[in-house]
Amino acid sequence: MSRLSAFNSPLLLGFDHFDRLLDRMSKSSPEGYPPYNIEQISENGLRITLAVAGFSWDDLSVALEDNQLVIRGRQSEDEGERIFIHRGIASRQFQRAFLLADGMEVTGASLDNGLLHIDLIRRVPEPKVRTIPIGRAGEAAHTITVSADEASSASRARTGHKREV
Repeated sequence: MSRLSAFNSPLLLGFDHFDRLLDRMSKSSPEGYPPYNIEQISENGLRITLAVAGFSWDDLSVALEDNQLVIRGRQSEDEGERIFIHRGIASRQFQRAFLLADGMEVTGASLDNGLLHIDLIRRVPEPKVRTIPIGRAGEAAHTITVSADEASSASRARTGHKREV
């Protein structure tokens, strides 16, 4: 089974550190409970799904502590009323933590048929437009407004593609 990274886009250069950090965090977890999946649901969206069968919404908590997503589960136990012949279903507490990269936001959480779904999105900042003064020796400077589209054509001009003015 291959793992699809959210950071393998050529537009996300320099984020391989976060990818390796996420790998290390998931491999260093001493316990595999509860099992989880991380899937890409859109270009900028991720979903973490944890298998939390037996836990109700009141037994679970999802918190964002600094840049760490922490999921905790603790079932209320009524041991005095029940006598088990065999106990194979774990009713232990758990804590799972996921380190989030800058710009990742939690958009929601839902519990459906024993699966806790947590949706995340990476906010892409809008391109900013700056006005840059251009001056020549002996003349007053004038300003040109540069938009995101013009900036990309200016970068093509710097790399050798000529454009008539």
